[in-house]
Amino acid sequence: MDFLKIRDIIRTAAENADIKEYEIYCSIEDNISAETLKNEISSFSSGVGGGVGFRCIVDGKMGYASTNILDSDELCELVLRAQSNARIIENDDEVFIFKGSEFYESINAPTPVVADAEKLKACALKVQADAYGYDSCVVDGTQSGALSFACESYLYNSYGLELTNKVGMTGCFCVSVINSNGEAQNNVEFALGLEGDEVDTVASKSVDGAKDKLGATSVESGKYDIVIDGSEMMNLLEAYSTVFSAKSARMGISLLAGKEGEVIASECVNITDDPMREGCPIQTAFDGEGVATHKKHIVENGVLKTLLYDLTNAKIMGKESTGNGQRGSYASQVAIRPYNFSIEAGDKALDELFEIMGEGIYITSLVGLFVAADATTGDFSIESSGFRIRNGKKAEAIKGFTIAGNFFELLKNIQYVSDKVKWGIPMGFCVFGSPAVYVKNISVAGQ
Repeated sequence: MDFLKIRDIIRTAAENADIKEYEIYCSIEDNISAETLKNEISSFSSGVGGGVGFRCIVDGKMGYASTNILDSDELCELVLRAQSNARIIENDDEVFIFKGSEFYESINAPTPVVADAEKLKACALKVQADAYGYDSCVVDGTQSGALSFACESYLYNSYGLELTNKVGMTGCFCVSVINSNGEAQNNVEFALGLEGDEVDTVASKSVDGAKDKLGATSVESGKYDIVIDGSEMMNLLEAYSTVFSAKSARMGISLLAGKEGEVIASECVNITDDPMREGCPIQTAFDGEGVATHKKHIVENGVLKTLLYDLTNAKIMGKESTGNGQRGSYASQVAIRPYNFSIEAGDKALDELFEIMGEGIYITSLVGLFVAADATTGDFSIESSGFRIRNGKKAEAIKGFTIAGNFFELLKNIQYVSDKVKWGIPMGFCVFGSPAVYVKNISVAGQ
């Protein structure tokens, strides 16, 4: 995709249409993936796709249009469609084309390159073979795969702001299916890259995770102290991440409205949003509006320091944009989203949390979380599984119980956080992370 040629065609069309304020956003993605089943490549795909989004302000309204057809006639028509759309907008919110930030950070991630197809297939097959070779309980239905993508984006506007970024990710996964004495279990693990220690152990971790679930029993109903594993706490944080959006607060669908500067969590809870997190392959120095991104302390020692803002909501609420006006693709409109959003690590190992708790439950799986979590009220009732903690040690597997509570109360009842943050898989520029957390007095409905 020739970004400069596209820019010049659209710039001329905008001038001819007498549009003074406008923005061009282009993106192109190259991706490849392979999956295996029964030690063979079961699917393989590769492709390149992308397009152009155009926004303009006409009589104080923002019009928008997009296309993946890149010939001159279509690009000129794109401008006229956005201009026409602006004239029928009824939203009275003030809109902006951003002039630019004074400073943009440098990306510290390696320049992404899409992996070679043969190396990708070889990795997927190796992970599959590793799973079958690791334990005789692994049965058919076990799958593995590898994927790689690179996405380049370009932003230009009528104020002369011109920004580019290229991100990408390569990784592999294993979904192990096991059968032991007639009991079946499964587990999934993901690792970045196509080689190295994490890739070499992704299959064994997947199988061990499935084996840990064997022989699970029920648990009696009652109030329990619990430790939520980092892999599940990050999912809980993601499910409630919209409550940190300034737009949600302004629309009255977040209980954090008006709470900036107030205590909303335990003193040991610190939450950050870092678009340039070291080790993350998906980084960006600017958001979908061209605002410079930066690391933000959202919650510091339990105090809500800031919500996440884009330009429009920042203006309405008398704040500055935090650089969180993201665009999921060239065809997406701006929406408030976090980047690397996580609870920060504490100073205690996971085993220390078990020792401090003594008796309780260690939760390693929350089922149907995004259906069971109500972001407006904070309430949740979630089917769970995990392990009993007895005498400060991980004991037998348990399943078939439900934990119930409120997200905002849970934040206040966190007693300790572990010393290791677990990160999820990036979805666009968003990725969530959390250490394990020890929470007092949670309602559990079991047998």
